Amino acid sequence: MFERILTISGKPGLYCLISSGRNMFIVEMVDASKKRMPVYNSDSVVMLDDIAIYTDTEEVPLRNVFAKIYEKEAAVLPFDIKSATPEELVEYFEGIMPDYDRERVYLTHIKKMFAWYNLLVSNGIVEFAVEEESAAEEVKE
Repeated sequence: MFERILTISGKPGLYCLISSGRNMFIVEMVDASKKRMPVYNSDSVVMLDDIAIYTDTEEVPLRNVFAKIYEKEAAVLPFDIKSATPEELVEYFEGIMPDYDRERVYLTHIKKMFAWYNLLVSNGIVEFAVEEESAAEEVKE
């Protein structure tokens, strides 16, 4: 499911890809409204699976960051993102990703990431871990 979640530049929230056509996608909001709408090729669309967080050594997929948060909390975050101080947000993120690149990951990125995490978890989308193929399946191919 996570690989079908996307963000659209200029539009709030997250969306789930329902279907694609020749020049557009049909998406559904990931919230209680489940409102559907078309998204055209001219819109800037990014799949959450394509987003990664910079660390000092590599880029960590956003899915893995969400999995670490879920492993720690198993629910929505224990603080309100809008009322939390920047220091609290950074301190919490450092607890999850201690080696993140402080020059390329900004507070706005952290806030957006936490908001996305809360939105996904509150709507029952918690399958963040990548399922690995077993060695037996690889041998068959």
